[in-house]
Amino acid sequence: MVMAKPRTPKSSKFPAASKAAKVPQGLPDRETLLAFLRDAGESKKADIARHFGLKGADRRALREMLRGLEADGSLGKRGRRGFAEAGALPPVGVVDVVERDADGDLFVQLTKAEEDVRPVRLAPGRGEVTGGAPGLGDRLLVRFEKLENGETEARLIKRLGQSAHKVLGVIRKQRREVRVEPVDRKSKETLLLDAQDAKDLKDGDLVLAQVGTGSGRYGPKYGRVLEVVGSEDDPRAASLIAIHSHGIPTGFSEAAEAEAAAAQPPTLEGRDDLRDLPFVTIDPVDARDHDDAVYAHPDPDAGNPDGWVVWVAIADVAAYVRPGSALDRDAREKGNSVYFPDRVEPMLPETLSNGLCSLREGENRATLAVRMVFDKTGRKKSHRFVRGLMRSAAKLSYEQAQAAIDGVLPPAGQDPDKAGPLLDPILKPLWAAFRLMGKGREARSPLAIESDERRIVIKDGEITSITRRASLEAHKLIEEMMIQANVSAAETLESKRMPLLYRVHDTPSLEKVQSLGEFLQTLEIKWSKGEAPSTARFNKLLEDTRESPHAAIINEVVLRTQMQAHYSADNMGHFGLNLDRYAHFTSPIRRYADLIVHRALIRALNLGTDGLTDQDIAQIKDTAEVITHAERRAMAAERDATDRYIAAFLADRVGSVFAGRITGVTRFGLFIKLDETGADGLVPVSSLGEEYFVHDDRMHALVGERTGRRWPLGLPVEVRLREATPVTGGLLFEMLSDPQPADPKAPRPRLGVRARAPVKPRGGLPKGVRRGKRR
Repeated sequence: MVMAKPRTPKSSKFPAASKAAKVPQGLPDRETLLAFLRDAGESKKADIARHFGLKGADRRALREMLRGLEADGSLGKRGRRGFAEAGALPPVGVVDVVERDADGDLFVQLTKAEEDVRPVRLAPGRGEVTGGAPGLGDRLLVRFEKLENGETEARLIKRLGQSAHKVLGVIRKQRREVRVEPVDRKSKETLLLDAQDAKDLKDGDLVLAQVGTGSGRYGPKYGRVLEVVGSEDDPRAASLIAIHSHGIPTGFSEAAEAEAAAAQPPTLEGRDDLRDLPFVTIDPVDARDHDDAVYAHPDPDAGNPDGWVVWVAIADVAAYVRPGSALDRDAREKGNSVYFPDRVEPMLPETLSNGLCSLREGENRATLAVRMVFDKTGRKKSHRFVRGLMRSAAKLSYEQAQAAIDGVLPPAGQDPDKAGPLLDPILKPLWAAFRLMGKGREARSPLAIESDERRIVIKDGEITSITRRASLEAHKLIEEMMIQANVSAAETLESKRMPLLYRVHDTPSLEKVQSLGEFLQTLEIKWSKGEAPSTARFNKLLEDTRESPHAAIINEVVLRTQMQAHYSADNMGHFGLNLDRYAHFTSPIRRYADLIVHRALIRALNLGTDGLTDQDIAQIKDTAEVITHAERRAMAAERDATDRYIAAFLADRVGSVFAGRITGVTRFGLFIKLDETGADGLVPVSSLGEEYFVHDDRMHALVGERTGRRWPLGLPVEVRLREATPVTGGLLFEMLSDPQPADPKAPRPRLGVRARAPVKPRGGLPKGVRRGKRR
C-alpha cells in the first residue's frame, strides 16, 4: 500500500475538476431541462447553467425559462435557489406526519415542502426496530421509493426528536395565569395551562408540554404538561434543555445494560499478543474513555533507510457490540456520544465505554491495530491490520506529553513525574515519527483553518472560567496518526471490495466561492472567482493574511465556505484533508460509523465471526443517513448548551463593556463574537441609528441609506451587554463603536430609495429574539 495521493476534486461543481460524461452544450429545450431535473432530483440555477455550458445571454435565457416553468406549475422552488420538477421528492428527507386516512394509514410531508408537494403514504422501514408506531405530529427521517404502480411511498428510517406538537419550556406563574414559555429562542408562542392542572408546578420548572387539541387559531394555545424535567435554576439545566430540545436519546434499554454487564475481559484466543509493545494513550486531561493508543519505532528493514513504523491500536468494540444485539440497536439509535460541559451522554454503557473497551493503563484490552510503515519522505509505504491483545504502558494528557517534550512542567494539578521516564523510550520516537509524517502532510496540503474552540470549566455546579483551548503539537501528532490509520482502513476495504461508510467532504459550491470572492473584494484582497477551489489556494489565502488585522474574520469566512462533512456509502473523497478516500476507524467507543468500519475489516480480513453481516450491508445507506443526522443533532445540542452556559456566565455582567468583532450581518441586525469568551450575541438594527439601514449582501455590510456609513463583516467593535437570558442562551448587545465612513467607490444611496432589502428601525426586538430579565 502507498500513502494516499493528494486528492483531485471530484465534484461536478467545477468543470475543470469534473470527469463526468459530456452533455450536449447550449440552451436546453423544455423537455430536456425537465428530464435533467427529474434525474438530478433538485438543482440550483448556477448548476443547471454549468451542466449545459451556458454563458452570457444563454444564462439570461435560462433564467426566463425557469421563471416560465415555475409560473405554469411545471417547476417548484426548493429552498432559496433550488428548483425541482413539480411534486418531485428527494431520495431521503425529514418529514412530519400530517394526516391519517380512514384505513389508519399515515401520510407524511417534507418539513420544508412547497405547495406542489403532496403528502406521501408512510410504510414501515424494512426490518427496522422503530420503537413504536409514529403518530400525528411526529418528525421522521424517511427514504422515498417509487413503486411499480408509479406511486411513491415513504419508508421509515428513523424517528427524530420532539413532536411538532410538543414544547419544552419554563413555567411562569403570574396574574393568576400559568404559562409555558418555550426555551427555543426562535419561538415566541407560549402555552396556557389550566390552573387546577398546574397547582403542583413551581415557577421556573422546566417542563415538556403538549399543545392541546382544542387550541384555536388565534389567541393563546392551551396545553398540558407531560413531564417535569428539571428547574431553570439547576446548574445542569443547560444540558437538560439541549437534550430534550434536540431529542437526544438518553440511557439504555434493560437488555443493553444486561449485555454490557455480562461482558468478559479479553483473552489471547484468536488474537496476536501485542503486550510487549509500549503503547501509550494521549488524551484530554478529563477523558474517561480511551479509544486509541500509539507507539512508534525506526523501521528495521534495511530497504527503508530512515523510515519509521507507526502503530495505532484501537479499542476492539466489535468484540462486545455484536450485530443485531440490544447494544447494537441502542448504539445505532444514538449514533455517537454527545459531550456537554457538565456531562456526557455516551453511545455505549459505562461498563464498556469507561471499562472493558477503554484502553486503560496496565490492563489487558482487546484491540484492532494497524501497523504502518513510512519512508524518509513521509510517504506511507504499506500497512497491515492485526486483531490483538494489548496493554497500555501509560495514560498521559496532551499537556503532560507536550511538557515532557518541551522540557517544562505540565499545568498545575497534573502529575509532573508521569511523563519523564517515558521521554526517551516512547515520546521522543513518537515525535520523530510525527515530524517525518509531517513531510507527507505538507505535500498533501490539507486545509489549515485555525480552530477557536472554548473550554467551559464547571466546578461545584458553577462556571468558573471560559478559556480558549490551546493548540499543542501533541494534538497534531495524535490527529495525523489517526488520519493515516483512517486512510489505511478505507484503502484496505476498497481493495477487498467490501462495502463501507466513507467520511466524505465535498468541494465548496460555486456560489460559496463567489461569495468569498465578493467578501475579499471588500477588503481589497484579490481572489480569482473562476478558478476551481483547492486546499492549496485556501491555505495560501490564510497564510498571506495571517498577520493582517482581518486574519480572524477571513479564517471564519473560509470555514463557512466549506461544505459539511457527512457519512456516505458512496465515495466522493475528502476535500478538507485532500484525500481520495477516507473512513472513520479510530473512535468506535463514541461513533457508530467506526464500529461499522471495524466490522467490515473483520469480515474482509477473516479476523473473526463477528464482522459485518449481510443485514449491515443491506442497510448501509440508511445507516449513513441515520448517523449523519445523529451527528448534526449532537452538534446542535452541544452548541445550544454552550450558548446557555455562556449566557449564565455573563448574566452577572449585564452593563459591562466587551471587545468583539462583527461575525454576521443580517437585515435585522449584527451578530457580535466577544474576544474574551467567544460568546455570540445580537445588536438589533433598531438600535444602530436614526436612518434606514440596507443589508448589502455583496458588500457584506449594513449600509445607512442617508449617510452611506457602514457596519461591515469583520469590523472590530466595542459593545455593552444589555441582556443575558440563560434559559434561551440569548445575548443582546448595545453598540458603542462608530460605523465606518461611506465607501467612496460605492454609489451614493438616494434618500427614500430602497433597492435591496431595507430595514426600518422599529421598536421591540426582531423576530426570533426573546427578551430576558433586564438588569
